[in-house]
Amino acid sequence: MTETERRGFICGGSWAVDRIKLIDQWPDQEKLARITGSERQGGGSSHNLGVDMRKLDSTMPVDAIGLLGDDSDGDFLREHARAIGIDPKQLHRTDGAATSYTDVMSVTGTGKRTFFHHAGTNDLLTPDHFDFSATTCRVLHLGLPGLHRSLDKPWKEDANGWVTILKKAKSANLDTNIELASIEGERVRRVCLPCLPHLDTLIVNDHEIGGLAATPTVRDGITDRTRCREAAQAVLEAGSMRLVAVHFPEGAICVTADGQVFESESVPVPPEEIGSTVGAGDAFSAGMLYALHEGWPTQNALELAHAVAASSLRSHTTVGSVVDVDSCLEMAGLTRP
Repeated sequence: MTETERRGFICGGSWAVDRIKLIDQWPDQEKLARITGSERQGGGSSHNLGVDMRKLDSTMPVDAIGLLGDDSDGDFLREHARAIGIDPKQLHRTDGAATSYTDVMSVTGTGKRTFFHHAGTNDLLTPDHFDFSATTCRVLHLGLPGLHRSLDKPWKEDANGWVTILKKAKSANLDTNIELASIEGERVRRVCLPCLPHLDTLIVNDHEIGGLAATPTVRDGITDRTRCREAAQAVLEAGSMRLVAVHFPEGAICVTADGQVFESESVPVPPEEIGSTVGAGDAFSAGMLYALHEGWPTQNALELAHAVAASSLRSHTTVGSVVDVDSCLEMAGLTRP
């Protein structure tokens, strides 16, 4: 099957459960806060992008690759994936650890969230769990380097397991994209720099590009656009990507291998309509990857990415308010190219 005949995404790596608890206040140590509501949702970068992609276009094939526990959380994630149309056959199971989960504490009055993460099965995920031999998808979206104990370590002759997976994907004629975590710069460089020669696209936020390039891109909470562009260019030159995109609250910058630079502004959302910013980065990536997959020009891809991110802000969960492509564009006052 040729690349032009392929369609769809493989979302591999971080699959987890978010246990969301709404609380009336953030307490001091040894004090009490009242839980006013709770729910269980899927989480993790691979889950989020896969669900967003299916919501954007219900005809888009999406496959999942990850490792779940033999527990109720694992059952929940498999059924959740299947219900929205994601193929879960490579969501493997193990009794060696519990399914990865995050306890999310969200203060109702402020919307501020605090996360308590248990890596669980994500720490046991290895390149052996990834099989691309029969796939008809076109793009592998992989995450999150730096947060998976086994994959972060050297794997056979490769610098780490992420490199091994990316090499396997390229051998299977897949395009590759990787999602990063906003962790300390030295750690992100150690794990992620070896991946750059095996990537086709890289879509990150302002903190992450600064970490990769070892340059400060955010000062006193304000994004330095010039430094983001310079950092993106440096990272582009260190790898084999066609493009590097950097998003931040006010906008985004994209640099390409043929020397072009694109910029766009975020879609404004009234503060009273914002449920949470968690998941907005995954939504941005989903919008941009969808547009690139469908052959849209880069500028239009950036605009769709902002529109999808804006739609995601209206929910207190990571994927709850993302809608289809045309609805996202309509809310942002945009049209298809």
